[in-house]
Amino acid sequence: MELALQNDGGSVELADATFARAFNEALVHQVVVAYMAAGRSGTHAQKTRAEVRGGGRKPYRQKGTGRARVGSTRSPLRRGGGRTFPAKPRSHAQKVNRKMYRGAMRCIISELIRQNRLLLTSEFSVDSPRTQPLAAKLAALDLSPSPAKVLIVATSVDENLYLAARNLRGVDVRDVPALDPVSLLNHDKVLVTVEAIRALEEALS
Repeated sequence: MELALQNDGGSVELADATFARAFNEALVHQVVVAYMAAGRSGTHAQKTRAEVRGGGRKPYRQKGTGRARVGSTRSPLRRGGGRTFPAKPRSHAQKVNRKMYRGAMRCIISELIRQNRLLLTSEFSVDSPRTQPLAAKLAALDLSPSPAKVLIVATSVDENLYLAARNLRGVDVRDVPALDPVSLLNHDKVLVTVEAIRALEEALS
């Protein structure tokens, strides 16, 4: 398949096996859920009645008060007591093998191409770490970031480009190793350099 370049009118030949795959919704959903689950810290912790401080003495006698019998003030039924099924630190990671992850990435990129959301450019850089030149370059490519979210993908993140994009709301800059399925799906447009698409093709082949 051929994909047109945005800046000079040329085109780039891409492998159909990587960039013309059918969209597998179940696979993409599983990989996205696993990726987001792996980002959870899993440090939420609560205490059982055995771990809460105090409660060693029976608060009042067993009979004669007209109240329900209570053996400890740390009971889960009382204010300040422990939890019946407390949350404990754990890992939320889900196993996703390399073949599934690469397959999901190929599906996502292919769908972005079909929806005209992935755009190619021969190169993309700015001479200074200022927001205004970057905004002008995006506007020239009809990628103004005000209503839309734009992801710029390069082989390596240039410091000027990173600093210029940092103050533009909705604009993110990633290199190929840092690319993930969630960032691809969360942006309305994905601008990729030719070198980056070649590196991506090699990584996903």
